[in-house]
Amino acid sequence: MSGIERLHDIMTRLRDPERGCPWDREQTLESLKPCLLEETHELLAAMDRPEDKANYVEELGDVLLQVMFQCVMAEQEGRFSFDDVANAISDKLVHRHPHVFGNVDAKDSATVLRNWEQIKQMEHKKEARHSALDGVPAALPALLKAQRTQEKAARVGFDWKDAEGPMEKIEEELSELKAEIAARKSDRPADSDKVKEELGDLVFAVCNLARHLKVDAESAAELSTSKFSRRFRAVEAGAKAQGRSLKDMTLDEMDELWNEAKKHDDD
Repeated sequence: MSGIERLHDIMTRLRDPERGCPWDREQTLESLKPCLLEETHELLAAMDRPEDKANYVEELGDVLLQVMFQCVMAEQEGRFSFDDVANAISDKLVHRHPHVFGNVDAKDSATVLRNWEQIKQMEHKKEARHSALDGVPAALPALLKAQRTQEKAARVGFDWKDAEGPMEKIEEELSELKAEIAARKSDRPADSDKVKEELGDLVFAVCNLARHLKVDAESAAELSTSKFSRRFRAVEAGAKAQGRSLKDMTLDEMDELWNEAKKHDDD
């Protein structure tokens, strides 16, 4: 028995209406959504530590379980099976890689992506998709959604030729944001919605620069957040070593601890 067959049998038994697990039997698509989201984030964390093989395998298995869970639920309702899902993605992969499984020529990744997008557009003509941007999941995290939207526009030629374009756009958006912030200090009341809009435009432009630099914006933001957290904890530890609380320290004193933490972090 293969690993997939074993997992299928176990999940089928857990969902058995009479002899299965009460918790597993009660689950619905709605109740599984947070489970899938949590397991996906745990897998993303494991992908940052691929050297921890055991944890990586475990987290991949947890995500696979979520897929199998929904497939077994669908089987019980007579809608589709795990094999249907596996065959559907297999068919899609073959169809969208004509340069591998057909006679189409594609010598670089850019050509592959353009062909992929054209094939997708043809596939979705039978669906209510009328824009190159259709298909970007609405529930994606904001930074990832921004980059996916930009990628789709770029695949039909709507893009800067290099990173200079988004760099200039960042400067433009930063100037517009500064102008709106300055309005808070003038006689003209600041439009908080406008500030939010300009700030969003700046973040969107930064995401575009990240895409041109082949950097994942979501991962870059996570890296900076982790770095900040690590250094801030070091600041807290430094204050504690002095027998003090951050609340009782001046910003200059905290900044001195921060620079010390940064120095050790960069060593």
